[in-house]
Amino acid sequence: MKTVQQRFGAQVRKLRHARSWSQEQLAERAGLHWTYVGGVERGERNPTLLVMARIAKAFGIPIRDFFPD
Repeated sequence: MKTVQQRFGAQVRKLRHARSWSQEQLAERAGLHWTYVGGVERGERNPTLLVMARIAKAFGIPIRDFFPD
């Protein structure tokens, strides 16, 4: 079973790929470092609610869209 961090990271990666963005492009739009974005996508990071909000804003979606279940 995947952790919450892994599920969130998988959704971030899916949305990023759907937009054909690099990790660097997402990081720039969210005001984060690209290595941090990579860690989030791999489920290695435990992003705060603030970070999740910044990523959601970069995508132009509500945070709840990261958790479709």
